[in-house]
Amino acid sequence: MTARYRLGPDGMTINVKVQPKSRRLGVQGWVADVEGERLRIGVSEAAEDGRANRAVCAVLARVLEVPASAVSVVQGATSRQKIMRVVGEPGHLVRKIEALTVTGHD
Repeated sequence: MTARYRLGPDGMTINVKVQPKSRRLGVQGWVADVEGERLRIGVSEAAEDGRANRAVCAVLARVLEVPASAVSVVQGATSRQKIMRVVGEPGHLVRKIEALTVTGHD
């Protein structure tokens, strides 16, 4: 089982599961996956032309309190299971992501 996220010297990567065209928007907590746990995020956009990817980046940027330009998809651009990269101070990012673990939403 892999970790929910991995820290690096200038940020982290986060395992995410995206629910495009969702009625329930935003962070929906952690869900089990064959590779570990993923942060489930619902967005209203369809998975067409990268719209859902951009929406997921915006949600993560908002809840982690980083600029939108600091969030990107590094793996799974055409899949619901993604690995997202967030550039920022690792301590700040860990505090924010752990707060999501407790609350389960933004």
